[in-house]
Amino acid sequence: MNASAPKSAPAVGPLPALLAEAARLPEQDAALLDDALASLRALGSDEDALLATALHALGDAVPEAQRAAILRAHPGVAALLEGQDAAAQVWALHAEAGSARNQEGLRRLLLAMVQDLRVVPILLALQLARMRRMDAFDPAQRQAMARLTRDLHAPLANRLGIWQLKWELEDLAFRALEPDTYQRIARLLDDNRGGRERYIAQVRAELAASLAAHDIAAEVAGRPKHIYSIWRKMQKKGVPIGELYDLRALRVLVDDVAACYAALGVVHALWTPVPGEFDDYIARPKRNDYRSLHTAVLGPAGKTVEVQIRTREMHRQAELGVAAHWRYKEGRAGNDAAFSRRIEWMRQLLEAGADGVQGGFESELAEDRVYALTPKGEVVDLPAGATPLDFAYHVHTEVGHRCNGAKVNGRIVPLQTQLRSGDRVEILTAKLAAPRRDWLVVANGFLASPRSREKVRGWFHKLDRARNVQDGRELLEKELRRLGLLQHDLAPVLSRFNVAAVDELQVLVALGDVGPSQVSRALLDLERAPEPETPALRQPRRVAKAKPASLTVVGVDNLMVQVARCCQPLPGEAISGYLTRGRGVSVHRADCPALLRLAAKQPQRLLPVEWGSAAGAQEVAVTVEGVDRKALLKDLTDTIAQADAHVGDLHAETLRGGRVRIRIRLRVPGFEELSRLLGKLERLPGVERARRG
Repeated sequence: MNASAPKSAPAVGPLPALLAEAARLPEQDAALLDDALASLRALGSDEDALLATALHALGDAVPEAQRAAILRAHPGVAALLEGQDAAAQVWALHAEAGSARNQEGLRRLLLAMVQDLRVVPILLALQLARMRRMDAFDPAQRQAMARLTRDLHAPLANRLGIWQLKWELEDLAFRALEPDTYQRIARLLDDNRGGRERYIAQVRAELAASLAAHDIAAEVAGRPKHIYSIWRKMQKKGVPIGELYDLRALRVLVDDVAACYAALGVVHALWTPVPGEFDDYIARPKRNDYRSLHTAVLGPAGKTVEVQIRTREMHRQAELGVAAHWRYKEGRAGNDAAFSRRIEWMRQLLEAGADGVQGGFESELAEDRVYALTPKGEVVDLPAGATPLDFAYHVHTEVGHRCNGAKVNGRIVPLQTQLRSGDRVEILTAKLAAPRRDWLVVANGFLASPRSREKVRGWFHKLDRARNVQDGRELLEKELRRLGLLQHDLAPVLSRFNVAAVDELQVLVALGDVGPSQVSRALLDLERAPEPETPALRQPRRVAKAKPASLTVVGVDNLMVQVARCCQPLPGEAISGYLTRGRGVSVHRADCPALLRLAAKQPQRLLPVEWGSAAGAQEVAVTVEGVDRKALLKDLTDTIAQADAHVGDLHAETLRGGRVRIRIRLRVPGFEELSRLLGKLERLPGVERARRG
């Protein structure tokens, strides 16, 4: 190597390179980015979060090649950028609403759309940087920014325990929205925030030294109460500022309960207690299981100081458990257990992030709600898996009854479409209410919410009995016909559904209390019930596994077993075997016409056959008839693939009048899967009938 060759310059990391680009931004924008990055560094954010913040703030100022290189080297940055884009949609919805309505729905929508927890501190840091510079904006912009901060950013910081940002976000928003009140309270305080912080540092050091002198191991922290919090407490208690004793507060964390009371004795010995301001939430916990000792004392210079004393476990429970701080300060939102669990997990991840633990929360705690939007931007809270029809019934029962279509994000979609958080839904309605019976069939996928299904049932309950009997009969006949069970007598299965007559069962089907597939399953179960053996088959009972290991032939060993092609029975259906000449046992459906003809001639050849535990996918023929249209075959095969079935053969036959008949040979896992698949095929546009055979 040539010693005189110049050494290569050290590689410049992606963040310094981006900050070099930021130097070319307007001074206000560059300062805002620097401020946001400083807040994130103070929170212990990782390099991905800093890069995502810079890329978002710089926007198109970053060359595409440079952006692509950063995303390749740091794959996690893409999710953070997507999260910021999702947040921008929520901010736009807030502005669209024109007021602070539906704040809780928007907060939930944001958390549902964000797929990486680290997005939230980025959003808060950027908003804090903007609020610190809000004087540069015109009055209307300042008001909009302050409302957004009050309604969304500050509550999120509060819920996630990002106290370093929470108090300043609240105070800045309060100063912009209520300037006169803010200034009045500021004047009532006997010193400024800097003075209060210096005072807290003094009393904290004094208490820590006294506890150590009494051999009590403790952590002492302190905080001055910020102006917005003071105003909130004055409003809540209806008292002047002079009667608030927690404008300055200390928190003492110790090892056990005994140390809590020992520390209380040291506090009361050090400073004079304020009469009537002691609460023992350890002996008498709050209803939300919050535990701590609270006392107020007259500290140095006669200023009141609140002191909270608790164990570290009590503190962890207060911050993350059922007594989480935001629950009892924000009202009814804390009553949603599923949402609360998600918040707890997010806060735990935030704490872990300071130790270098990264990752999102979705793999650990899946969100079980969907937050969709009305055309006006209102947030509708629905269960996971909800459809546009669920949305319609949530808006109003009558809207659901009259629903005959839906648009999601401007496009017409089937009513069974599962909604995602952030989808904007428009319901198309008819003039008259006309719910459909098949909305009640769970397998059809129209309704995910039990509340919605109950509203549909209520509609049909009001109809006369004759109408319910007729509609129930039609639903049952449709199901049994396509499964080849139409000729079966329903009387033997009535007792399973606690009814005495067929028409009563039909009413239950019409009202959605019993699904048509439940009736077909009961018929098949009845056929599989053991029957008395015929004299010809009274032999020593031996069980031999057939070669496929999916069928069991009773009483005969070492016979080849094959599924009959005439009826192609499926796992779960009643079956019977017929001993052929030279081809082993042929397995038929119990009601197969070919089997019945053979059995009439030679009943001694019938053999009992059962499905084995290893029964796998079986072949079956399906016939689809309907209107010939473009892409019909594609829709059919897509639906079959989604049902985990496989096409072995397909033949299409053109009929008169622009119609078509398509015969498909499928491999399906079993009877129930076939039933569901036939129902889905019949719901495709243009399909008139889908049946077995």
